[in-house]
Amino acid sequence: MKLSQKIGAALAFCAVAALAPPSVSAQSAPAAIHALAVQAAQWPATPSGTYDERAWLDRFYAPRKYAPVWTPSTAAAALWVLGRVAQQGLDPRDYGTDALQRQLRAGDVGSPQFDAALTAAMLRYLADLRVGRVRSEYHTGPVEERLKGYDPVERLRAGLAAGKLQAAVQAAEPQMPQYAQVKTALAQYRELAKQPYPALPKPPTKVMPGGAYAAAQALHERLVLLGDLPADAPAPADGVYGATLEEGVRRFQARHGLESDGVLGQGTINALNVPPAQRARQLELTLERLRWLPEFGRGPLIVVDLPAYRLWAQQDGHAEAPLEMRVVIGSAVKTETPLFIGQLRYLEFNPYWNVPSSILHKEILPKLEKNPDYLSQHQMETVPADATVADLKAGKARVRQRPGPKNSLGAIKFAMPNPMDIYLHSTPARELFERNRRDLSHGCIRVEHPAALAQYVLAGQRQWNADTIQEALQPGPTKHVDLSRPIPVVLFYATASVDGEGKARFAPDIYGRDVKLERELAARRAALQAVVAAQAGPEGLQAAR
Repeated sequence: MKLSQKIGAALAFCAVAALAPPSVSAQSAPAAIHALAVQAAQWPATPSGTYDERAWLDRFYAPRKYAPVWTPSTAAAALWVLGRVAQQGLDPRDYGTDALQRQLRAGDVGSPQFDAALTAAMLRYLADLRVGRVRSEYHTGPVEERLKGYDPVERLRAGLAAGKLQAAVQAAEPQMPQYAQVKTALAQYRELAKQPYPALPKPPTKVMPGGAYAAAQALHERLVLLGDLPADAPAPADGVYGATLEEGVRRFQARHGLESDGVLGQGTINALNVPPAQRARQLELTLERLRWLPEFGRGPLIVVDLPAYRLWAQQDGHAEAPLEMRVVIGSAVKTETPLFIGQLRYLEFNPYWNVPSSILHKEILPKLEKNPDYLSQHQMETVPADATVADLKAGKARVRQRPGPKNSLGAIKFAMPNPMDIYLHSTPARELFERNRRDLSHGCIRVEHPAALAQYVLAGQRQWNADTIQEALQPGPTKHVDLSRPIPVVLFYATASVDGEGKARFAPDIYGRDVKLERELAARRAALQAVVAAQAGPEGLQAAR
């Protein structure tokens, strides 16, 4: 069944559920709540959801024999909590907050419909906070697998009993420092969005430092507003793009994935003119993606943000990143780097490069047929050694590149075994790190400072230090080094993040994943609209129409 058909089925069913026959409304409250729980269990599952909430109402109410749970004071507290879902980058419409607020003011507390709807809204909010709203590459197990350690039903029940609903929310919220930092940045950009600024004019040609730019004063104000110049920065001379403006533009460029050359060109002006509301939306999408991730606990953690072309190595869950570097990632045109959480298990100094079958057939074999000496010229060999081109085409042999200065992996490989054969490695093509756009690989990730990353991952293993690592990086035989314990590596995608100084950073949507996520969230919202309307009763159903 297509997504639109599933949504239509949900709308049709929930319309019937919302308009329950008078005999149901005339029942006692426990009987009516039980009937609503039975109806909820029969709803169609939300497409692409991270959890199945249909049995939650029954699980919540059954131990209390389906008696209503909300009082005027606890309902007000719950709606205070739901009134702040936007701070998490969530949409209040997903929880029917407005309709519930109206019903509370109308004195509907005690109504079975209101009681069940408020319970369902709180359970959905806790689950959304814990695991996100739509499935991702990180949701690899069964639908409810990642909620086993945090059961929304039990958490809501405990929060109500202790009078600490906000504590249940805080326990559901991701504990990683980056999540709190992005929330703060989101609040800042929403404040900026309340007073949209006019577009800066585009100069006819690039403006170099010291050149003329008629809107120099407006540019100064924009850079102060965005935090790239201090509030007391000296005002520019009339129509002059001076040193202070250049400094602010460089900071802005560095935060927005642009070449930080201080030159005022069309790309920089375009980025300066992006509305704050659009930047806020990017931050909201980042919060959703962070909710997809499991808790990693204490210990080392490596995160690669693909559109930012950056790697961060963190220690013990601290916000400060002891190590940061540029990376080269998979091409957006042909070979996108996939998203997943790997386990870095070993290093190889002076590694062989085992050429993937796709590269062999698409790139190397055509060149080998034109130039029989291609393999020897590139320090490559077949395995077995006497294999022919026909053997390679038939899959009876493979090609590998010997260690050395021409080896595509450079002097070190960071291995995290996975079916896609993605890993981190060094590279002899050092000049690529100077490019602004660095989606240039076949999918693996090339790291800017391999020796520093090796020292980070081998920390705690006594035989390894900066000197022994440098020695191992010199040409020589391949050396395999197992880590004393695996290190999680998160291949992540966020076009908005926050750096170590608390500054928001933005990047282009190189793989189009923001667009895809927007579509998924819109589809989920359409499916939920009917569910929320049904829970809110005839008033909500009418509003949904």
